[in-house]
Amino acid sequence: MITQDISGRGAGRPAQRLYSAGQLLGGPAAAILTIAVLSAGLVPGYQIYTVGLAAVYGLIVLSISLLAGWTGIWSIGHPAMVAIGAYATAYGSSHGWGLAFTSVVAVVLCAALGGFLGFAGSRFSVLYVALLTLAFTLVTLEIIGAWKSVTGGDQGVPVDTFGDLVPSSDEVTYLAVGVLGLAIAVSVFMRRTTIRMRMVAAKTHPLAGRSIGIAPELQSSLGFAISAGVAGLAGVLLALLSGFISPEGFSMVFAVNLIAATVLGGTGSVIGAVLGGAFLASAPTLSSSLSIDQPYLIGGVLILTLLFLADGIVPTAGKLLHRFVPAARALGRPAVPTSPPGLLDTADSGTNTPDDDAAAPVLKTEALGVRFGGLQAVHDIDLRVGAGEVLAIIGPNGAGKTTFVNALCGLIGGGEVVGTMELGGRPLHGVRATRRRSLGLGRTFQHAELFAELTVLENVSVVNRWGRRADRDSAVRVLSSVGLSDHVHRLPDELPFGLQKRVDLARAIAALADNPRLMVLDEPFGGLDAEERHTLAGHIRRLSGSGTSVVIIDHVLDDLFSVADRVVAFDFGELIADGTPDTVLQNRQVRDSYLGNIDTTLIAPEIDRASTPLISVRGIEHHYAGVQALSGIDLDVHAGGILGIVGANGAGKSTLGRILHGDLPSTGGTRAVTGTDALRLSLVPEGRALFRTLSVRENLEVAAYAAGISGRTLRTRLEELRQGLPERVRTRMDIPAGSLSGGEQQLVAIARALMADPDVLILDEPALGLSPAMVDEVYSQVNALARRGITTILLDQSLARALESCSEVVVLRQGEVVARGNSGTPEFARTAEAAYFGTDIPAPTGELH
Repeated sequence: MITQDISGRGAGRPAQRLYSAGQLLGGPAAAILTIAVLSAGLVPGYQIYTVGLAAVYGLIVLSISLLAGWTGIWSIGHPAMVAIGAYATAYGSSHGWGLAFTSVVAVVLCAALGGFLGFAGSRFSVLYVALLTLAFTLVTLEIIGAWKSVTGGDQGVPVDTFGDLVPSSDEVTYLAVGVLGLAIAVSVFMRRTTIRMRMVAAKTHPLAGRSIGIAPELQSSLGFAISAGVAGLAGVLLALLSGFISPEGFSMVFAVNLIAATVLGGTGSVIGAVLGGAFLASAPTLSSSLSIDQPYLIGGVLILTLLFLADGIVPTAGKLLHRFVPAARALGRPAVPTSPPGLLDTADSGTNTPDDDAAAPVLKTEALGVRFGGLQAVHDIDLRVGAGEVLAIIGPNGAGKTTFVNALCGLIGGGEVVGTMELGGRPLHGVRATRRRSLGLGRTFQHAELFAELTVLENVSVVNRWGRRADRDSAVRVLSSVGLSDHVHRLPDELPFGLQKRVDLARAIAALADNPRLMVLDEPFGGLDAEERHTLAGHIRRLSGSGTSVVIIDHVLDDLFSVADRVVAFDFGELIADGTPDTVLQNRQVRDSYLGNIDTTLIAPEIDRASTPLISVRGIEHHYAGVQALSGIDLDVHAGGILGIVGANGAGKSTLGRILHGDLPSTGGTRAVTGTDALRLSLVPEGRALFRTLSVRENLEVAAYAAGISGRTLRTRLEELRQGLPERVRTRMDIPAGSLSGGEQQLVAIARALMADPDVLILDEPALGLSPAMVDEVYSQVNALARRGITTILLDQSLARALESCSEVVVLRQGEVVARGNSGTPEFARTAEAAYFGTDIPAPTGELH
């Protein structure tokens, strides 16, 4: 068994050297062996050219394959790069240039053009980048045809000798094979460097990449420049190998063949690129022996590969080897130090000492606001965070918390930021997101946005630009400090959600190793079990103890308050309270923002609890990739009335609603529908999910067609629902649904759900993002539907709104039912409130409205 010691210490180190040397020298060794076999006359002379052509094609396919695998860019422009290299060779040979100088000119010219294409295309999708490179190839071919004094136009141009190197000679084949061997060695070496890691990170998750200082557009430009340079070098070799250049050899058919060869061998695979090049070089002979045209052969092989070997031949073979050969599973698994330093020791992480005045705030904002078009998401936030202080930000979903911290991190997208932000006395406004890390600002994400194609160790090592031994050792120590010593070689998707959160934290810590000022944690406790939350709280205390200020957003209030020095509350984009954890939650405005505060009382119809339940769930559990969203849910849905399922963001309401609806199978427990499966259920998801470009009428018609309603029945049903819409909507049935206000869209979404004439209607956060007046209108509609006999399940964050409008209320917290009852039950409001927050803080004196 071969082991590696990624720390550079211990018994695994000699094995690691052998393994690395074997990989690095594999390409050159194979090239030397091939050259020896060719020079010994063991290969017929007429096939030596085919070997050389396979080497050149392998080099081109390698450049395309690694570009696609590392940066996600599929280029149809590489035939143009090869053509530029080839014509540069012809021009250099006729003007007395040396081969080395000619090769440098070709590589530099192609790399410059490739860098420009990569930078220009970085803002576009994969499709538009492909179209951009297609246009580049077409333009290049037009220039070749028109620039006859250099290219010879359609007639082509010969290639003269370079000293003793004669075009089309066996020595050119030896040179091509040798260059391919060196290119393989360089590619293998680059796979271990942060150059490749940062490209993959920018491709996988650009937003997370920016948070640690990676600029996706620069990574795309660098990747394309390297790839185009290699293609230009392949063009030099192709010109020498053929001895004559004409534009027919760089047509769009050639581009398609290169893409086919890339997919055949396996995108991102070095060995696959060699296999793809060999296939292209032998395709003419193979198609002739099979008596079929070459396009049919290549097209047929590509179709079969996509159908049965979607990852390509080499990656598929590698997966099978990894699955069935135990030694392959052990190969390359790194070992780690057994006794790493403790988490964030002062010597490792530094201290967070302000530049001028120890008492000066680390973070200061004044009149900070964020606007998205006509929406004011954050308004006039004045905030101070001291050195080593842990500040908790609370508030209901949509209160502006994440928008506020995104503004701090420079990840606001198309929003307009006003006001001032200062970190350590330095203004942040106008500073690119990729530079804020160097100022001492780091962050984690709500859903642990990791780079899925990088291992745990690479996810942390990628924060360093050069990937030195000391940087890798530091990454190992940080991972060990958060309990990930045994997982450094695994991919994020192989880990449960709690460990993914730790990787996210470790990456943020490593990014701030030289200058830790402020760490922003977005819902770090969400989705964790009790032990994981306790462990995370310890990490946060150590961060604070090392002098790093911490800003935390979360809805798990008991764990949040256990680590917070101070708490601020947001609602509708404004800061409504600031104080210690034991005082902020006593604020009436804060409690109302969470629990709701409505003036309109809607008397809900009674639930027939004596009847057989329409839907029954028992012992329901659900997990999302290791995240436990629900645990041990027992619930009956009786006919009639409104059942309210209430909880803070992340409590599991939407998951339970989807399981009740039936479109999401639970990972544990049972769901039973009374009598027959013909029970009709409709779900209005959070965010409404309207087809924004379709008209209001078309949105309703689509739902009708999905329910099997057509003809006269559809027209009758459509007219009934149209009459139930507000006048300002029913008079504009033919305008796009996306042009309506949020409240109007919500009413349309409910009408769309009613097209199926459901027995049970499930509404997920129908009041989210609406004005108070529209909230009242939506809830009046919900109450009217229940009185028409439609059993309604309401998923909401507002406890007070549910108590006022629902027949029965179930309170969820961290995926468990913690209270159930109704407003008519004595003291249920107090019980439900305490269960909602999960704290022992009593409610203020007075009625809960």
